[in-house]
Amino acid sequence: MTTAMLVTMLLGFALTVSVAVSIGLAALVGIQVSNVNMLVAVKEMFSAINKFPLAAIPFFILAGNLMETGGISRRLVEFAKSIVGGVQGGLPMTCVLTCMIFAAVSGSSVATTFAIGAILIPALIRHGYPTPYAAALQATSAELGVIIPPSIPMILFGVAAEVSIGELFIAGVGPGLLIGGALMLFVWLWCRWKGWGKDDGDGRLSFGRATLQAGWALLMPVIILGGIYGGIFTPTEASAVAVTYALVVGMVIYREIGISDLYPILKKSVVSSAVIMFIIANAGLFAYLITRAGVPDAIGQWLKVVLENPLLFLLGVNAALFVIGMFIETSAAIIVLAPILVPVAMHFGIDPVHFGIIMVVNLALGMITPPFGVNLFAACTVARISLDRIIGQLVPFVLVVLTCLMVITYVPPISLALRDLVYK
Repeated sequence: MTTAMLVTMLLGFALTVSVAVSIGLAALVGIQVSNVNMLVAVKEMFSAINKFPLAAIPFFILAGNLMETGGISRRLVEFAKSIVGGVQGGLPMTCVLTCMIFAAVSGSSVATTFAIGAILIPALIRHGYPTPYAAALQATSAELGVIIPPSIPMILFGVAAEVSIGELFIAGVGPGLLIGGALMLFVWLWCRWKGWGKDDGDGRLSFGRATLQAGWALLMPVIILGGIYGGIFTPTEASAVAVTYALVVGMVIYREIGISDLYPILKKSVVSSAVIMFIIANAGLFAYLITRAGVPDAIGQWLKVVLENPLLFLLGVNAALFVIGMFIETSAAIIVLAPILVPVAMHFGIDPVHFGIIMVVNLALGMITPPFGVNLFAACTVARISLDRIIGQLVPFVLVVLTCLMVITYVPPISLALRDLVYK
């Protein structure tokens, strides 16, 4: 059964069938081969999405779209530019910093790519940066949308591995700051070497004026994250609060969202949410079948024998996840792999929260690596260029994030120090 499922899934990938459909077809083949009642498919697919924490996904997606249309994104860009935009290479640094701030409320890297990229990619091009560089920078910076909390992949990992989502969120702060800081340092040095961005400070607002304009936008992450860590509401409830706040600010305070804008915003959010939920449903059925076949236990035992210590295990898992992330959508990979790998990680004494951060950061790299990097497609759409044109500019960014991943993997306090301070 397992062989038939894997062959079907890989064949689907080879034929460029969507990830969700490939996984679903593989699961149906597994049901037929093993003579399982077909009603199991309905039951398991429904069970996979019938979980309260998953309600946060459509709300965070909607919040991101409301922020994009309601003027919150543009004001965050101006605020970030007022801080770092005055130096050579300040505009690329503004891109990274804005994505870090936007990530604190969006939870989605694709939403971050569209919301911030629509403003900054044209601005980077106007300031003389090559279009491929602008697109690669935006795609990479938007990856922070799933690392800095709140994060949709962290919600999925928490559900799949039965780990506290609140602990995962706070554990993502350190790695997010590390990657964001490393990217800002890299683009600053790169621009000085290339001679780019000497006039990046043109049109920059003063810090005070930018802060005043972005005050309501900046208050949003404070309310969301403060409410979660202060115990006022759960991560799922925080997503609804984010929608309400973004809607009120966009319609009443900034007045950039009209009644006629609501339908396209809701439609876009529903489509994005349906895609993710369809992936989760199919991946849930796939995970049920391979668990029923004993695959997780077999893999776990094999890993315990082959990888004899935690250092080797983490290195092997990172290498495997990096390759898997290139071909399988992040949500599907987490739902399928987390139940398999987390028990093995715990066997080696690795904190499941730390392991969850490693998985999320690693698989987030899949969003910026060909052939199925969703951030790349989004950035190329905004920049109006083909994917092959940005590969050369993308390699240095991937190497920077990979270096940060190794540091996060082998220095657990980066993830766990803040978690231990708050929860223990």
